[in-house]
Amino acid sequence: MSINIDIWSDIACPWCYLGKRRLEEAVAASGDDVTIRYRSFQLDPSIPAGQATPHAEALAKKFNTTPERVREMNQRLVELGAEAGIAYDFDAYMSANTRDAHRLLHLAHARGLGVETKERLMRAQMVEGAVVADHETLVALAGEVGLDADEVREALASGAYGDAVDADIAQAAAYGATGVPFFVFDGAFAVSGAQPVETFALALSKAREARAASAAES
Repeated sequence: MSINIDIWSDIACPWCYLGKRRLEEAVAASGDDVTIRYRSFQLDPSIPAGQATPHAEALAKKFNTTPERVREMNQRLVELGAEAGIAYDFDAYMSANTRDAHRLLHLAHARGLGVETKERLMRAQMVEGAVVADHETLVALAGEVGLDADEVREALASGAYGDAVDADIAQAAAYGATGVPFFVFDGAFAVSGAQPVETFALALSKAREARAASAAES
């Protein structure tokens, strides 16, 4: 039986992308069978629909600093990303509302392509400079991973899966998660943040031990 891992993250979150990579490395090394479900979380739901702003400008305004200072802070992420195989391009990165992208992810999970879609969206946003609030961009990206373009277009236009996005956000709040990434293993214990690979390896080991103990008791 696979270990279930629910991951709350935002497509616009560089630390989430880094945490994703580190978890994947830990899983590959462990040989564990895991089932991953990406859950919705928005770092900035207040961004107006249809608006896209260069990353440094958006964060400078949000945190009352300068774009230059944001670029300096991002350099550490660029270095950490390179170690994990992520070629962050913060000069190309456009900040936009990610709610529709999260709705797309729920559709993708329903079609068995959630993990692939999450990876494609994060790479598009943080490496390629795509505007993930744009519906036609989302349709094209979804098509690359095997989703039906017409179904995606219809879902985005109709507001489908909006309730699922809200439910994920409410569940994160119920868990006490105030930031992302946030990883929940088998619904029993959590790891918060883009922790080192070793931390995720320990979490996987803990999940295995809990399952073994449960099996022994039954």
